[in-house]
Amino acid sequence: MEYTYSILDSDATSNLQLQHYLEEYGDFCLVSHAKSSSEGLDTILKFSPDIVFINLNDRAYEYFQMVTELFQYVKELPILIGISRTKEYAYDAIKNNFFDYWLLPYSEFNIRKSILRLKKLMPKEGELQTLCLQSYRDYHYVDTKDILYLQADNNATDFVMKDGTVINTYKTLKTYQGQLPDNFVRVHQSYILNTDYVSRINYGKSICTLKLRKLQLPFSKSYRENVDDLKKVLSKNSIPSVN
Repeated sequence: MEYTYSILDSDATSNLQLQHYLEEYGDFCLVSHAKSSSEGLDTILKFSPDIVFINLNDRAYEYFQMVTELFQYVKELPILIGISRTKEYAYDAIKNNFFDYWLLPYSEFNIRKSILRLKKLMPKEGELQTLCLQSYRDYHYVDTKDILYLQADNNATDFVMKDGTVINTYKTLKTYQGQLPDNFVRVHQSYILNTDYVSRINYGKSICTLKLRKLQLPFSKSYRENVDDLKKVLSKNSIPSVN
């Protein structure tokens, strides 16, 4: 499970700073951005984000009215977090059911505490099945079972799908490593494999072969332990050969 979020903020600087801080956690996916309360209401109804960040320096009381209006259309409000340069709107934010109130400039420590409280309130349930892949303003929602492997591309990551398509994202391979289900294993500095598609492990050539298109991907000594564990799992689930 990922936490989807929307930002309601006309200030490009604070908007980008917030996205930068949230990228650290890996499991937050921006689904919309709005610059006004009317546009914000529309995007919330369209994308149903888990969390909405609102810069209350942009006509705070119009946003409070927007929150009141939301009750007409949704059974449950998203988690609301107010952002402001002062404490001026903190009391009204509490009255309007805001989860938290962040002061600008952002405090990394306060953000971390708030995110941990939020995750405690909204724990992940079960194994991730759908992954949100964001590349600038392009969002892909993919089923993890359709992913063959991930390949690092400098500070970006390419997702190679079983149908042959490639989805480019701007996050690092390490960022995705902690989000994927247990059947994804890192075997190389540049590769994470979906082990459901592994058909062969060749220790002599340090290569894993995939079932589809017989793709061959290298594994490295630094990830040898992961490959050994993978071999054990695959051997355990296979029918032993008869000599």
